[in-house]
Amino acid sequence: MNKANASIIGNFLHRSRNVFISAGVFSLFVNLAMLNSPLFMLQVYDRVLTSQSEDTLLFLTLLSVGVLLVQSLVEIARSDLLVRASSQLDNELRDLTFGISMGKEPTDMSSAHGLRDLDSIRSFLASPALIALFDAPWTPIFLFVIFLLHPALGLLALAGAIVIIGIAYLSEIATGKPLNEAAQAHRDSEFFVSTLQNNAESARSMGMVKNVQRRWEEHHEASLAWQAVASDRASRLSAAAKFARQLLQILCLALGAYLALENQISAGAIVATSIIMGRALAPIEASIGQWKRFVQVRQSYARLNAVLKGVHDTARTELPPAAGKFTLEDVWMRFPGSKEPALRGVSLEVAPGEVLGIIGATGSGKTTLARLMIGAVKPSAGNVRLDGVDVSDWSPAELGPQVGYLAQDVELMEGTVAENISRYGSPDSPAIIEAAKIASAHDFVLTLPNAYDTVIGERGKLLSGGQRQRVALARAVFGNTKVVVLDEPNANLDAAGEADLRRAVEILKQQKRTVIIITHRPGILPVVDKLAVMKAGQMVSFGPRDEVLANLNKAAADARTGASPNPSKVTSIENRHANSKAQS
Repeated sequence: MNKANASIIGNFLHRSRNVFISAGVFSLFVNLAMLNSPLFMLQVYDRVLTSQSEDTLLFLTLLSVGVLLVQSLVEIARSDLLVRASSQLDNELRDLTFGISMGKEPTDMSSAHGLRDLDSIRSFLASPALIALFDAPWTPIFLFVIFLLHPALGLLALAGAIVIIGIAYLSEIATGKPLNEAAQAHRDSEFFVSTLQNNAESARSMGMVKNVQRRWEEHHEASLAWQAVASDRASRLSAAAKFARQLLQILCLALGAYLALENQISAGAIVATSIIMGRALAPIEASIGQWKRFVQVRQSYARLNAVLKGVHDTARTELPPAAGKFTLEDVWMRFPGSKEPALRGVSLEVAPGEVLGIIGATGSGKTTLARLMIGAVKPSAGNVRLDGVDVSDWSPAELGPQVGYLAQDVELMEGTVAENISRYGSPDSPAIIEAAKIASAHDFVLTLPNAYDTVIGERGKLLSGGQRQRVALARAVFGNTKVVVLDEPNANLDAAGEADLRRAVEILKQQKRTVIIITHRPGILPVVDKLAVMKAGQMVSFGPRDEVLANLNKAAADARTGASPNPSKVTSIENRHANSKAQS
């Protein structure tokens, strides 16, 4: 696909149009074959019973069995076509959908449910609901056959079809809003549960379980309430459709009997008309029964289209390996719903192999800056460049192996130590052990029951906080990463651990890797080359470490003595860094 605003799903459906056309043609043959049973009954009543011909009965039976066999084979072929189309859709979009879902904010529920929406569309393509849609357009064929038997019967069948179609339209009006509201409440409930699971330990320890349960119940009960409304309305309309169809069959038999008494049709035509009418109205009635699914898959289609909007499915030109030069040009960042920007006009440059320290008070924008550098979020304005290329222009497959990131809240994945360090990639033992040694994790890993093959449990719960931090650091420096971003890497480390961290950074400097360190603690500052000071989303100071620390010392001294008529307010974190430098 070459147009950024085109629909990737629509593009797939367009490319697969021959499959759906073939399924439509097969549906024509299947529905024509449905006339086999009523026509057989008609011939038995009107020809075999009157002629007493056993040969005619044998011929008609063999012919009907043959048609039935062909019908079964065509139905199998139609089903296979749709199943293969659904599998092809999954094969083409699952990687893209998974990548985008992982790349979005956790609060972006449309992306969080991207894979579920894809599964909903995929299963719909191979479901009886789609078969009902393929069969519904051939209803006029059956109505035409009934008209051939007798116009009065045809008019009755047509009136019944209109009534049932009207009920289907009422289903759309009556259940549309409740189903939408139920789906939204259900998504809110799932997201709340997911957030609660990540904070379950804190919730239990602070006695919050009952309170958060009430909040979850609000979302859950809203979902159930709207689902109940939709189900009640759908069940009533479905019962009305079933009543209408059965009433029509009774009226059809009654009218057929009257016409037979008037010698206008034969007795066989009565049975044939009843069977054909039931077959003509069955797809419409099935559509009513499947209406909830139609609505859900339509919502899934719209959401997934929104998630994939603007994404190209063409091959991208591979960029050369990064050297590690980072440039930020007048970067602004404002998160949705926030009144104040998280970053204001930040500009800086880090050369390959340099170590940049970023300090500042809580909420000053440090973590946002780090997330911009790794491409986790895009700036509202300005540019974040790696080797002159905007970070957003690097594909995740290219950028990911070249960037290491240690998040402030360390999260490991279920699996072994080796799998976590290698990022679930190929088991390159020398590279895994080298990364562990850089992070000073090798020695403690060897003490685990199965060393590097030890399963550490969900989110690494079998390891201590410091051990998790070291394994996460090993993961960040694993392989050929050119840029390593560390957000509070010494948060869970003691003095010895902090010394190991400084040694790790020195090794990365020797390997000419670019390192960005965000910290509240001054112990790591002796290994940084440049220092950036953040305050209220602005970078108030940037340059060589010694120069910035000297300025901080001077500002702190001026603030204490009141030497400046307009003294700068230096945060406690800045004071600690200044004192650290003075002591060193």
